[in-house]
Amino acid sequence: MHLRGRGLKFTAVAALVVLSLTGFSSGRGHGSGRGGDGDGGGGGGCSSSSQDHDSSSSTMSGGGGTYRDHDDDDHDDTGSSSGGSSGSTSASVRDARVELVSCVTEADDYATVEVTNPNSHGYYFTVTVRFLDAGSGQVDVRSVDEFVAGNDAAKVRVPVSRPGLEARIDRCAPDPYAPVE
Repeated sequence: MHLRGRGLKFTAVAALVVLSLTGFSSGRGHGSGRGGDGDGGGGGGCSSSSQDHDSSSSTMSGGGGTYRDHDDDDHDDTGSSSGGSSGSTSASVRDARVELVSCVTEADDYATVEVTNPNSHGYYFTVTVRFLDAGSGQVDVRSVDEFVAGNDAAKVRVPVSRPGLEARIDRCAPDPYAPVE
């Protein structure tokens, strides 16, 4: 009988220590409890409004000091995304296809390309054209941003950076795909 009384006292003390150290909950998703450094304090304890005590599944035992609190496990992560979609639409937007229509001539100081948007919505695409000489050396490179309606194509002019370069340009090489701006 004497040993049984010590065991009950030990269990009661162990339970109080565990509860005081944990603040009656596991503390996930609650404030830091420090109020002296101007951060507003708060959190923890039985008065925390985000706990659901009706569906609690706590377990305590003496000796080993086991304490499990599943109150916080009832929260769902509403901030996470599922199914591969996110707030950004650019993850599902495909690049536009770019094809050369005409290169720079002495009369025209620009290349003309056709930009095809494979998406159902219109977007601005960054179209890049490299202007090359007869030896495939790069004379100039230019990028323009152009809006193309959904499931449509548009002819886009990409000018050289300064007058007089037309005489040095032998061919135009547009990037085959234009990313969303």
